[in-house]
Amino acid sequence: MKSMLSLLMRTLFVILLAVPTLSLAQELKPISLPSPQTDGGKPLMQALKDRHTTREFSAEKLSSQMLSNLLWAAFGINRPDTGKRTAPSAMNWQEIDIYVATADGLYVYDAKGNKLDPVLADDVRGATGMQPFVKDAPLDLVYVADLAKTGKSSAEDKNFYTAADAGFIAQNVYLFCASEGLAVVVRGNVDRAALAKVLKLRPDQKILLGQTVGYPKK
Repeated sequence: MKSMLSLLMRTLFVILLAVPTLSLAQELKPISLPSPQTDGGKPLMQALKDRHTTREFSAEKLSSQMLSNLLWAAFGINRPDTGKRTAPSAMNWQEIDIYVATADGLYVYDAKGNKLDPVLADDVRGATGMQPFVKDAPLDLVYVADLAKTGKSSAEDKNFYTAADAGFIAQNVYLFCASEGLAVVVRGNVDRAALAKVLKLRPDQKILLGQTVGYPKK
């Protein structure tokens, strides 16, 4: 009797330990973003003058409105009638997905729906780069090329154009941050193989760059 009761208690203990993890995974839901504010900001020439790289970040979170504005500037839809975006893409592939890593979880940006679709209910910021600041900054973006959208182009063309397309997006983020007084750095120092596993990518998805954004550290 005692052994049966002991086994029952151990089983119940294991189940209770598992419940928070299951609950966390179930609670991560899509996040609808507020409509991006597409007016205001600094004039282009002033933003270009102020554009610079920073590697020190405050831990303060970005507001939902700021995040919506930033992602729209990065690769949002600026021509709703055609679905075309704020950054160019080769042959209009629109093959770059923006993965959004925050303390609350990992998401992927849905430009058409203006929302964040959940990927993981884990804080994976530390896995998005090799530098120590990535795990503490409020926002890490990862640019992933979906090669399934690139058709029958040669491997050389796919490598060249997807890299260029990610660069356009990263520069949009730089200019937005310059306009809004945010700190930002684009990063190529990424353990791509390890991060691909964390992001649960398919073999035909390729990590290109990371980019960290936040408020300047005071």
